[in-house]
Amino acid sequence: MTNRSNIPITRRRVASEKADAIRAAVSGATAITTENASSRVATVEDAAAFHEFLSDPQIHAPIYTLPRPLTVETVRDFIADHQGQREHGTGLLFLNFDEQGAIGGYSDIAVWPEWAAGELGGAVHPDRQGKRRGVEGARLSFDWMFQFLGLDLICETASLDNHRTAHLLDGLGFRRMGEIISQRADGTTRPSLVWEVSRAEWERDADGS
Repeated sequence: MTNRSNIPITRRRVASEKADAIRAAVSGATAITTENASSRVATVEDAAAFHEFLSDPQIHAPIYTLPRPLTVETVRDFIADHQGQREHGTGLLFLNFDEQGAIGGYSDIAVWPEWAAGELGGAVHPDRQGKRRGVEGARLSFDWMFQFLGLDLICETASLDNHRTAHLLDGLGFRRMGEIISQRADGTTRPSLVWEVSRAEWERDADGS
């Protein structure tokens, strides 16, 4: 499991009732709003198809949270770990499908109920990138995290050379919070930039105020 202990940067402990409500929302989630045709929670039966999707270096290379080495078995373990996170209300893994029923992307969500905070990771197939699909898909997913999960803060990270993600987050109004060292599940590390946006900031920008 990837070590995310150094994020979020902003930590405001919320009432236990709110934290419990977030855990319940995570445990009860079955789909996420994206620009894809449909989505659902990943199951271990999806391991082979998900592995095939992830095998493209354009997809897996920039993502530090994926298992290494990338095999059907490690992908199955990755899914099983997220099933456990969902039961505890601290994480979700969705597969997003295109109009033909093929995997067109995935969403990996980490949640810190005690701070009402979360992080969205994942990827879309290169064929579905561009034409603002990535921007609109991310906007829909962030809206869902604030509205359905009840979060107050979203924290995002990206490698220093991931200019596409940096441009996307800057454009969506996230604030740059500095740099951290991210640790992968296999113990290797990379420097990462960190962004955050609060619910109030997100809703203000959505209103155009």
